Amino acid sequence: MAVKKANTDFRHRMTSDIQAVLDKNKDVMKLWEKLTPLARNEWICWVTIVKKKETREEHLIRLCEDLKKGKRRPCCWPGCPHRREGAKKWFGKNQKAK
Repeated sequence: MAVKKANTDFRHRMTSDIQAVLDKNKDVMKLWEKLTPLARNEWICWVTIVKKKETREEHLIRLCEDLKKGKRRPCCWPGCPHRREGAKKWFGKNQKAK
């Protein structure tokens, strides 16, 4: 039986603003490093999917607060829509993760 490889096209790249927040907050960085790759992807998507700069800044603050509270994924977040086949109609057939 052939082993099926996981589709990794949905994975988001680390952004400079998230990296700066992690670099500035060593305790948050330690918590981040304990997350699974999928959980990290959820946080990156959650921070970057918003349109307004102000909302993104709020998400960066909440990322730190929530990780310190022991949360491993964004609260009330259905998950990265880019990893679901049906999401292509909203994000474009050829759009790659950010």
